[in-house]
Amino acid sequence: MIRFAGTAVAVTGAASGIGRALASEFAARGCDLALADVDESGLRTLADELARIHGAEVLTRRMDVSDRAQVEDFARESATRFPQLCILINNAGVALHGQFDELDLTQIEWLMGINFWGVVYGTHAFLPLFQRQRWAHIVNVSSIFGIIAPPGNCAYVASKFAVRGFSESVRHELVMNSSPVRISVVHPGGVKTNIARSSRAGAHLRDASSQSETLARFDQLARTTPIEAARRIIRGIERNEPRILIGRDARLMDLIQRLRPARYWAMMARAVGRLGGSARPAKPR
Repeated sequence: MIRFAGTAVAVTGAASGIGRALASEFAARGCDLALADVDESGLRTLADELARIHGAEVLTRRMDVSDRAQVEDFARESATRFPQLCILINNAGVALHGQFDELDLTQIEWLMGINFWGVVYGTHAFLPLFQRQRWAHIVNVSSIFGIIAPPGNCAYVASKFAVRGFSESVRHELVMNSSPVRISVVHPGGVKTNIARSSRAGAHLRDASSQSETLARFDQLARTTPIEAARRIIRGIERNEPRILIGRDARLMDLIQRLRPARYWAMMARAVGRLGGSARPAKPR
């Protein structure tokens, strides 16, 4: 069993949602934290809370994960401040609603810069530092939409499939090279965070009401709380699980995809309908 007390954890996208819950859960287990987010005010509030309640030492930095230089600076500063740093959670992410012909390419580039390149930059910056530790763990947050590909989410799906493929390949390399660093990829289903509400709409969206309908479905189907998701991720780290599914909906969708890998969509739409939604699943985390 991993002993978290006395270690340090770096979390991106830490000011809200799953990232905030992870910071709180790790602090409760005796960890110090290096936290990054574009929401500087939210980070300060969280850092004060963690220091007051848990006595954690917290480093906070405003950081855009799509900026390679900022990520590299964060990694160096985190490792200098916390020599015991051995866990990285690449959690920062954004969403984009719309079919392919409703999106501008610049919107897709923006999303890929955060959701995919943010994970690549984080892994690249922290991995050499972690290779010197007795053990270390990198957690890259994908989505159930890194396993299934529903319509109306092509950009988000592409980024989350990319995170999954990248993470699995690097994990295989680390095992092959007998590295002390482990990698898990996380696939949450519907988690009660603000990612859906803060999602951007396609620049050429034909039906403006479709985004509000998506939010309504999300509110109806998102059953997992951020704290539940954080605890599931921590349990996955403890068990060195390569793939961490979060939520009953994620497990169901994963099962259907395994049963019908090329023709799962008709079954998926019916299953989502039975859960109380429509033929278009709500956007997971």
